[in-house]
Amino acid sequence: MRLRLVLASAFALILPASGYAADAPSFAGKTMKIVIPYGPGGTYDKYGQTFAAHFGEHVPGKPSVIVQHMPGAGGVKAMNWAFNVMPKDGLNMIVPLDNAVVNQLMRPEKMRYDARKFQWIGASNQTNIVMAVRADSGVLSWKDLKGKALIASSSGQDTSFITCNLANGLLGARIKVVSGYKGSSTAMFAIEQGETQMATYNWLAWGSKVPHWFTGDKPFARAVLQIGVWRDPDVDQSVPMLSELVSSAEDKAVVAFIGSLGALGRGLALPPGASAELVTMLRASYDSMNGDAKFAANLKKRKLRLIPSKGADIQKIVIAAVDNATPAVVARASKMIYGK
Repeated sequence: MRLRLVLASAFALILPASGYAADAPSFAGKTMKIVIPYGPGGTYDKYGQTFAAHFGEHVPGKPSVIVQHMPGAGGVKAMNWAFNVMPKDGLNMIVPLDNAVVNQLMRPEKMRYDARKFQWIGASNQTNIVMAVRADSGVLSWKDLKGKALIASSSGQDTSFITCNLANGLLGARIKVVSGYKGSSTAMFAIEQGETQMATYNWLAWGSKVPHWFTGDKPFARAVLQIGVWRDPDVDQSVPMLSELVSSAEDKAVVAFIGSLGALGRGLALPPGASAELVTMLRASYDSMNGDAKFAANLKKRKLRLIPSKGADIQKIVIAAVDNATPAVVARASKMIYGK
């Protein structure tokens, strides 16, 4: 018994409070780099800059952390680079695209990566795609989508284009999508001006740009549908998930890979080939950062949400979304969304 106590005490001494082994790699005196797949100013940049300010404090050796913007092809340039070129030493990471799975399945000819093989470290936000409709359109719930011809705004083949057409195919909605607006902000302005009646963007966009639309006894707009893996805590809990409204296995698989957008949120990923030891250590470091009050306060100051997700959980969601999306499922989604 005495020997077991001595050994237990000795073992406890070699485990730091953060939970990773004492012989884990130390990045003392080194510089970590976070690649952001868009230019400065957006939420990818804001989250990435906040990660850079705090992540190093939770990594063994407390390295300095910098960011590198790599815009191009809607973020695809950075994702392809990270998968094929990024060093696998743990010092280089990317803020991955939330539409990584959707891009891979729907546009495989341009995606030179496999989302399942990225090493997902963790995320600090999950934000569902939310369908919002002007209150004066007469739409009170998703059920009213079937009986009314509505006009939606989108900035090309974005989430609004994808999910509005998906609602047409899965729910029998009658939505006409007008594309060509320069980003979600102008698409939302079109709703305010009366050019269109609705759009479908992530709740982070709605909540940060037009939160006043959804408040008061007579709101300007209503959320009628959300798409994701989990319910968004900031969306009225009476707003249904699209996954709850479809029944066939094929339709559920379509919704699952589109819904992966929300789960990926804003976080960090390593390229494939990074060692299991590095992945374990950096996941523990990321979880520690998510639990840091200073990190939470900085996000709040920047008007960003903190909804933590563990890297291992995200990894499972990504693998399942890709594996369950058979060629037949992807073809069904493509026909509904793109008409081909």
